[in-house]
Amino acid sequence: MASELQRKWWKEGIVYQIYPRSFQDTTGNGIGDLRGIIQRLDYIKDLGVDIIWLNPVYVSPNDDNGYDIADYRNIMPEFGTMQDFDELLSGMKERGLKLIMDLVVNHSSDEHPWFIESRKSRDNPYRDYYHWWPAEDGVPPKRWSYFDVDGDAWNYDKTTNAYYLHIFSEKQPDLKWENPKVRKEVHDIMKFWFDKGVDGFRMDVISFISKDTEFPELPEKYQGDFVSFYTDGPKLHEYLHELHTEVLSKYDVMTVGEAPGIGLDKALDFVDESRGEMNMFFHFDLMALDREENEVFLMRKDPWKLTEFKKIHSEWDAVFAEKGWGSMFLNNHDFPRSVSRWGHDSRTHWFKSATMLQTFLLTMRGTPYFYYGEEIGMTNIKFENFSDYKDINTINRYHTIEMQGGDTKAFLENEKDASRDNARTPMQWDSSEHAGFSTIRPWLQVNENYKEGVNVSDQSEDAYSVLNYFRRMIQIRKDNLGLVYGDYQLLQQDNEEIYAYTRTAGASRFLVLLSFTTQRTSINLSELAFNKAKLLISNDDVQAVEGKTFPMYAYQACVYQLD
Repeated sequence: MASELQRKWWKEGIVYQIYPRSFQDTTGNGIGDLRGIIQRLDYIKDLGVDIIWLNPVYVSPNDDNGYDIADYRNIMPEFGTMQDFDELLSGMKERGLKLIMDLVVNHSSDEHPWFIESRKSRDNPYRDYYHWWPAEDGVPPKRWSYFDVDGDAWNYDKTTNAYYLHIFSEKQPDLKWENPKVRKEVHDIMKFWFDKGVDGFRMDVISFISKDTEFPELPEKYQGDFVSFYTDGPKLHEYLHELHTEVLSKYDVMTVGEAPGIGLDKALDFVDESRGEMNMFFHFDLMALDREENEVFLMRKDPWKLTEFKKIHSEWDAVFAEKGWGSMFLNNHDFPRSVSRWGHDSRTHWFKSATMLQTFLLTMRGTPYFYYGEEIGMTNIKFENFSDYKDINTINRYHTIEMQGGDTKAFLENEKDASRDNARTPMQWDSSEHAGFSTIRPWLQVNENYKEGVNVSDQSEDAYSVLNYFRRMIQIRKDNLGLVYGDYQLLQQDNEEIYAYTRTAGASRFLVLLSFTTQRTSINLSELAFNKAKLLISNDDVQAVEGKTFPMYAYQACVYQLD
């Protein structure tokens, strides 16, 4: 199987995502920095991961925590200097770690020199770097914005009596990829970082870069869904192929696109190797599972079902069974902590559900992505007060509801589960004040459970901790390529308590059993032909197998090698 699929380092690698602002402060200003990451490189290496994904560290006014870039070739001063970055990259190379960075080129900051020039006059050389609509033509057709208080993606600029497009914040104007000069600028930015030694990019909302510049009214076929419309730009694949031809094909690098709106039917258009576009992308089907339909940030009222969870992962695995490659993730900087969302963060079930979810990611086909703190089971903080939040998304949506006379109390209750700030609390290193992240109160409040064993120091000394289970599980994946490249087969798809599947590559065959319930349960696998099963790992005492029945504790995970 491995030879058929052509082995690649980015298929076998395990990614560890770092949100720099929240990882380690070394300057005493309450904000994480590059030297903090340098300080923790040995820890990261010891986890067994291979690739670090670094959220944006470029110069930015921080309207959206670095996703509004004012200078693509320099480091944000509060994170450090380019010398610090070079030292970080060198330290990673010495340890055999690879680095992928965020490529944020659907939009820039409104403080980028390109936009500063663009808004000066209609005949400015940089005018066509962005999307403008002259006010004399009337109000532009409706375009929805993620972060605008009014939900309006057009912002009026009186200097030139025109509107500019911003799908995100009004301080994040969309770049006009239809202008070949803009595409050349992007190519040059990528080459700059590749020539420094960077190993790839996570490409922020890359599916939105192509626009219909006639700006028609939203066609009826999209049924009011702007995300699907944004991701269906007329020249999207032309631009991605050009990016590959002009830049990516010239380096041994990896690319993973953030691709909201891309469904199963279009997946291979992006990652079929023969097309020359991207290596893999993040789909959003799982991230939408516990949300109301067409409501990106509103938690659904009824609990999600395990059969729904299985269906999503089984269908996406099938898409990449012969061509392309997938990515596996349960949380990141935009979504709440995995153990709180897909497991159970009570003290009773926290350890088991955290390790069960780690087992899941490390036994599925597709490159696994772990978010800092996931290795120690960090949980949602669930702020009580609006004043605790720092994220533009929560803040602006609160003001929208307030302005409309809506129920702000209900909104804040929703945010305890939905807010992006749940995923951005500082890394919990030890049980000292501020969890060892900083010597002063951090930019975002630390989760108080760092005092209760949810920290690196305490878990490092405990052989049976979430952290040390994570290290063992990573080693099992590395020792068994069948868990990377093997075929996936779902067992008992209608079982609402246990997720069971096999991974098979040649003579290597593995059985994975994952309990998603708070109750003791069991599964009978009489349909599975095997002589004996050798247990590779479990997060709990294993019950004796009774014939072909496997008893399981709440949130238990077991990986067997089958003969």
